[in-house]
Amino acid sequence: MEINVTDSNFKEVVLEAELPVMVDFWATWCGPCRMVAPIVEQLAKEYEGKAVVAKCNVEEADQAPVNYGIRNIPTLLFFKDGELKDKMVGSNTKEAIEARLKALL
Repeated sequence: MEINVTDSNFKEVVLEAELPVMVDFWATWCGPCRMVAPIVEQLAKEYEGKAVVAKCNVEEADQAPVNYGIRNIPTLLFFKDGELKDKMVGSNTKEAIEARLKALL
């Protein structure tokens, strides 16, 4: 299940997570974001209990996108032990995204 992250819960959900975390920065008006959304949802189900899959709407969060230099969406950030480990910008295949997630496990 995907977790919605905002500025108020970003630290708790992402930085303090015991599992690796993938955060999808997106917006409702973004076409490529809508293309990536089903992949993110699938990975959330497939990696439940192994990794945290979160979504951060850039229109609802001001600080998190600024803190991580999000200039284009979709952007996927990959965290482990509270540290940013990897980043993908733009629409990607499930295989490419999953490979980055698996590298953190």
